[in-house]
Amino acid sequence: MPRPEKHVFVCTQNRPEGHPRGSCAQFNSPDVMDAFLAAFQEHDLWGTHKVASSSCIGPCFTGPSVLVYPEGTMYIKVKAEDVAEIVSKHIIGGEVVERLKAPEDVW
Repeated sequence: MPRPEKHVFVCTQNRPEGHPRGSCAQFNSPDVMDAFLAAFQEHDLWGTHKVASSSCIGPCFTGPSVLVYPEGTMYIKVKAEDVAEIVSKHIIGGEVVERLKAPEDVW
């Protein structure tokens, strides 16, 4: 298998209700993951790109978090409806979606 052009990691960490750090799952990260899977299918990205769920990426209070490599770009507060823009602009077009990018003090 060739190295992917981009690899997307979607935090789907699910901590118990009331955990002091919270979790991305409490902010509907499974819906975000499903949206990425659908967008990858729609754009036929499977041969050249990868998407995977992950456990905690770090800033739980800003969830759902999404990381895109090889750039190392972190997106925060991602909603399912944001995924089409991330895929079209960043994954396909190479342009970071600034409005969702984590500020430097977070990442």
